[in-house]
Amino acid sequence: MKIVKPFTIHALELGDMQNFIYLIQEHSSKQVAVVDPGWEIPKVVALVEHQGYKITDVLLTHSHYDHTNGLTELLKTCDAQVHLLEAEAKFWEHQLDKPKLYKDGDTIQLGKIQIDVLHTPGHTPGSACYCLYEHLITGDTLFVSGCGRCDLDGGDPEQMYYSLKRLAALPSQTVIHPGHNYGNKLSSTMAEQLKSNPCMQFDNVTDFVRQRM
Repeated sequence: MKIVKPFTIHALELGDMQNFIYLIQEHSSKQVAVVDPGWEIPKVVALVEHQGYKITDVLLTHSHYDHTNGLTELLKTCDAQVHLLEAEAKFWEHQLDKPKLYKDGDTIQLGKIQIDVLHTPGHTPGSACYCLYEHLITGDTLFVSGCGRCDLDGGDPEQMYYSLKRLAALPSQTVIHPGHNYGNKLSSTMAEQLKSNPCMQFDNVTDFVRQRM
């Protein structure tokens, strides 16, 4: 018997930097969490409304401009709760109205589904990945065939190495949903990335740091 997932992850490639904005749609409650609202917010809102859903939550993988540029505009159109890691809020130093702040291992409830929060520093100090039902939204931590830069403000290649090693331990069937369309396909699996992603091939942190910097 076919198992029907209680949610859908919808990817929108928007903006000038090949960003993916994700909509996590929880079917029973018709709630939607928007992940990284960086660009073209009217298109995001129009799609959600057309499908009969309501935006109730915003998840930020990190605070870089191309992932947060549309946040203020989005919050003017809907009464949504913003979620991000406490470490990223401290790094960002941006004034948000009552955001919910998290640490590694916390969970976010969206309707009937639970979203696990993973702290994966390296691109920024408080970068997060969001995991639900063997789907992983990775922001700029892990791309298809690559990983995020570590040479920007707040980046740390040593932390990135250990974050990628942590993700590598997830189930091989985990579906990867990256923050940008930088690879040869829109999404991948952990098994595929362990075989083909050059950033996942390092056995020691020294070699990884040398290559990334």
